[in-house]
Amino acid sequence: MRLVVLLRAIVLLALGGLGTPTELPAQTAKKPAAVTRRTPARSTSRSARSRRRPARPTIRAGKPVGVDSLVAHLGRVLRAAANGRWGAIVVSAATGDTLFARDADGSFLPASTMKLYTAAVALDRFGPLHQFQTEVLRNGPILVDGTIDGDLILRGAGDPTLGRDGPAANAIDALAAQVADAGIRVVRGDVLGDASAFEARRVPEGWKPANLRTRFAPRVSALSLASNMTSVVVRPSGRQAVVSLGGQQEGVPIRSSVSVRQGSRSAAIRVRHDTLTGRVNVSGWIGSRSRARSYRLMIETPETFAAAAFRTALERRGVEVLGESKAGAAPLTAQPVTAWASQPLERLVSQMNEDSDNHFAELIFRNAARDWGTVGSAARADATLREFLSAQVGVPRGAVSASDGSGLSTLDRVTPRSMVQLLAYAPRTPWGESFRNSLPIAGRTGTLASRMRGTAAQDNVRAKTGTTGSVISLGGYVTTRDREELVFSFIYNGTSLTRARVAIDAMSVTLANFSRAGADGN
Repeated sequence: MRLVVLLRAIVLLALGGLGTPTELPAQTAKKPAAVTRRTPARSTSRSARSRRRPARPTIRAGKPVGVDSLVAHLGRVLRAAANGRWGAIVVSAATGDTLFARDADGSFLPASTMKLYTAAVALDRFGPLHQFQTEVLRNGPILVDGTIDGDLILRGAGDPTLGRDGPAANAIDALAAQVADAGIRVVRGDVLGDASAFEARRVPEGWKPANLRTRFAPRVSALSLASNMTSVVVRPSGRQAVVSLGGQQEGVPIRSSVSVRQGSRSAAIRVRHDTLTGRVNVSGWIGSRSRARSYRLMIETPETFAAAAFRTALERRGVEVLGESKAGAAPLTAQPVTAWASQPLERLVSQMNEDSDNHFAELIFRNAARDWGTVGSAARADATLREFLSAQVGVPRGAVSASDGSGLSTLDRVTPRSMVQLLAYAPRTPWGESFRNSLPIAGRTGTLASRMRGTAAQDNVRAKTGTTGSVISLGGYVTTRDREELVFSFIYNGTSLTRARVAIDAMSVTLANFSRAGADGN
């Protein structure tokens, strides 16, 4: 071993003597490791992002004095809330002066501010006290023993409240009681649900498929019950699953293939309404130790469900039905038996606007287009609306296009100016007070109950909200510090919805704080 080390030293000395550069063995060349501090990758990326992205301007309400100050402040709010498309206009109700405008004649998706147009055209057509009649008819004679030698027909007229809260919750049962009180004991034919007052199309053009399973997009029918939604209840019972429908749809056929999985507390259930057979199909499994499960069901053929509920109510009252329950139109020769009147239109419009109820809006919209011998359709309602706006409000025909009455359609278009023109026109009509009273109050009622609280806008701003996945909008009335009433429309189309809502609220509060001449209006 010593010999090997000695020979290596001799060789190295020889090479060094020849002037050839040498490299020391690695173990002799090792240096102390430098001490370094590594920033975690996540922190580095966050900090880099924060350096790259400038801070977004704060959006605040102001207290402008003078129109120039108001214009400047609203402009700053819109610049701070950029990243989307804005339409805005503010007009004095008394003078008609435009105090602020930004793309006021641009075409925008309105979302639920479309309900302002639906409310106005319906109130103008019918008046605030109009009621929609749901009728019971017979198409055969009543024999001496109380037998109808024919069908019994439940004919809808677009009442959106049937089967809902309030007096109409038990409307079907009340109609069945009135049939029994009329001495009818047997129906030899069928119980028909007649929805012929409206077009057959149940899903308006432009509704997104993703919305069709939500409670916000029920099917449209002149004969609707409980907003065309019900529930399916599944519970384990020994080795079997018991499936039933909630609400009033007890007479609807159900096909269940639900199995029971022993020992489990879980469930996996699928519920579907078969539009061809009218049957509700329920499949999957439920654990033997599971609680009862409730699943929302969208009613695809509302008139068949209403007919089934009516038949069940009749049988409870002792009226025997020998035929089936199904959809069908009453013949012209059908005779009236009884009827149910809806609440006055002004109350329906109020519920529509306060809760932003799409179901109410679609039925009211089509009713506004109905006439003797014609059915209510979205296309006719759009034409009726445009004629009303053009002839009475002074809105150009191309400024508004309505594929539905709720604002859920992606094809709806309005201009902010048309909205302000409508809002300014309404108070001059016999139905103006009903229209105004239907609007939510900031910080107090409806869809504005939680917004603008503790500001000058609370209990002051009355306006209709609009919200979808790409729209935030607000249109209505506000009183300034000078006690001047302003009419406004703010519409945002884009993806920064939360920031847009903050901006709209800030602008609304700014209008409530606005003074032309000073804090006391002097």
